[in-house]
Amino acid sequence: MSALSGQVTDYLRLRRALGFKLERAGRMLPQFAGWLDAAGARTITVELAIAWAQLPDARPIVWARRLGAVRGFARYLATIDPATEIPPAGVFAARYQRPTPYVYSTAEVSGLLQATRALRPPLRAATHEALFGLLATSGMRVGEAIGLTRSDIDLGEGIVTIRNGKFDRARLVPLHPSATDALHAYAARRDRLAPAPTADRFFLSSVGTALTYSGVHKTFVQVSTSTGLRTATHKPRIHDLRHSLAVNTLIGWQRDGADVAGRLLLLSTYLGHVNPAGTFWYLTAVPELMQLAAARLEHRPGALS
Repeated sequence: MSALSGQVTDYLRLRRALGFKLERAGRMLPQFAGWLDAAGARTITVELAIAWAQLPDARPIVWARRLGAVRGFARYLATIDPATEIPPAGVFAARYQRPTPYVYSTAEVSGLLQATRALRPPLRAATHEALFGLLATSGMRVGEAIGLTRSDIDLGEGIVTIRNGKFDRARLVPLHPSATDALHAYAARRDRLAPAPTADRFFLSSVGTALTYSGVHKTFVQVSTSTGLRTATHKPRIHDLRHSLAVNTLIGWQRDGADVAGRLLLLSTYLGHVNPAGTFWYLTAVPELMQLAAARLEHRPGALS
C-alpha cells in the first residue's frame, strides 16, 4: 500500500468514527489515490485533482462529486503535508437536476401489485407484491424495507421498526390495518415456500436469501413495463412510490380541511426526515393538490375577491 492509499484509509476511518458514512468518498478516494500513484505523484495538486475528476465517461455532476470528495480529503491531508493543494469549490458549474416525480394513482398501484402475481417462482411473486405494497402505503425507502428483519415488524401491533434509516436515524412506522394484514399473509406464505431461509430478513428472494436493490429494481422495471406504465420515454421509479405517499397525504389533508402546516412535521417524522425542509423535496404540485389548495385559499377570511 502506498503512502497516499494509507492516508486515504486513515482519513476514511477517522471520518467514519465521527459518524459519517462516506459511501461515495469511500469508493472514489481509493481510485484517486491509485491514479495519483500511477501518475507518480506524491501529493495532491489542484491540477491533478481536476484532471482526475474530469476523466472520461462521466457527466459534469460526477466531476463535481469527485472533486468534492478530493477536497475533503485534501483539507485533512494539508494538516499532515503542507505541500497539499486544496481544490477550490465551484470549479464545475454542475447542479443536480431533480427528476420529475411520478405520482401514482390508486389504480396504478393496484395494477402494479396485480402484475407481480404473474412472476415466477411463487416466492418471488409473493415477496414483491408485499414489498411494493409496503412501499406504497408507508413511503419507506427501498433500502429500509429490504433491510428489515423479522423482528423489526410487529404484526400484532402493526408497527415497523426501522433501525438503520438515512443518517442512521431509527424510527417507528405505524401501518394501516390493511397493510398489516397483507404482511401477515405474506409471512405465512413465505414460511411455507422457504422453510429453511439463509437470511433473517422479512422479505426473501426466490432462493431464501436477502433481497438486493438491483434485483428489486429489475423486477420493478419488469412489472411496470408489463402494465404499460413504463415505456421508452416514460420511466416511473420505485422511489416515486415515496413521493406519491407524501403528495397523496397532503391531498387527503386538504380534502379534510386539516391544518396542513401544523401536520407537516408529522409527515416529516413518518418519512424519516430530519426536518420539514426535507419533506418539501417530495411535494409535487399535481393538479388536484393545487386545486384543493386554491379552493381553501379562496374561502379564507379576508381572501381577495
